[in-house]
Amino acid sequence: MYHVINRGNYRSFIFETAGARKSFLECLDLCCEAQGWRLHAWVLMGNHYHLCVETPEPNLVEGMKWLQSTFANRFNRFRKENGHVFQGRYKAILLEADALGAVCHYIHLNPVRAKLVDCCDLQNYGPSSFHRLWHPRKRRVHESFRVSLSSAGGLKDTPAGRLLYRDYLSCLSEDEAEKKNLGFEKMCRGWIKGTKEFRQAVLDDLKDETVQGVTEAEAAEMREPRWERAVLGMLSKLGRKESELAGSRKGAAWKVAVARQLRERYLAPHRWIAERLCMGRVSTVQSLVSRHRSKGDNSDEIWKQLQNHETLG
Repeated sequence: MYHVINRGNYRSFIFETAGARKSFLECLDLCCEAQGWRLHAWVLMGNHYHLCVETPEPNLVEGMKWLQSTFANRFNRFRKENGHVFQGRYKAILLEADALGAVCHYIHLNPVRAKLVDCCDLQNYGPSSFHRLWHPRKRRVHESFRVSLSSAGGLKDTPAGRLLYRDYLSCLSEDEAEKKNLGFEKMCRGWIKGTKEFRQAVLDDLKDETVQGVTEAEAAEMREPRWERAVLGMLSKLGRKESELAGSRKGAAWKVAVARQLRERYLAPHRWIAERLCMGRVSTVQSLVSRHRSKGDNSDEIWKQLQNHETLG
């Protein structure tokens, strides 16, 4: 199960016309039918989309490649243009089952957060799964609203249940504490959403994976779990707990050493490092890592400890 996100190239508005929205949804429906996907929630905004999708077969990469390339070809052909439609490869965040409901609520509230519609009129925002939830005759066979309704208090898929769900979303949109509890502010970050045990189980499953015989896109999907595994391995080697990342200074010497290892050995982006190690701004990470590199390695015992960490995978 994944939360899939992508934006128009240079954040351009690719879904501003009814024709573009209709074309993308036609492609999405065909993709879901062909790949056997189940859609739990989706929304099209002006320059981006969100999908909460379940893939019974391991075919996310194959399906997303077809979806985005087919829509892009139709989009460019209609506008008589060339070039990239999307800003690049989509972002797919792996979801534990218990995280699914919160993602659905987050997706359904996107038009409200963007001030495109009031929550009391959310059903009138057409390019959204909430619109199809409200109007059962418009639904597709691959759409499922069980998770959205059940995670909002065990609601039923009836007119009364749908009205209660809209009321729930309305309350949620104004409840900052509950949104924080559900992780709204981090909903589009990271590579996985779930408990620590779920994350560790996924990392264990990926531990023996190699990139031989996989496509470039599939290899890209494996990079972020590899960075995550490296972080956990280095914390273990240094005798540090994960909770110390948020509780220590942004420029703590051991965090800087870990950041440099992530950058130089694993080619992790500065933005990912800054977020994962709780080091503040991207520019802060760049500056600290550069300063650490310029000082040399001989006098840094922490750095020496991290030089021999074959177990990081």
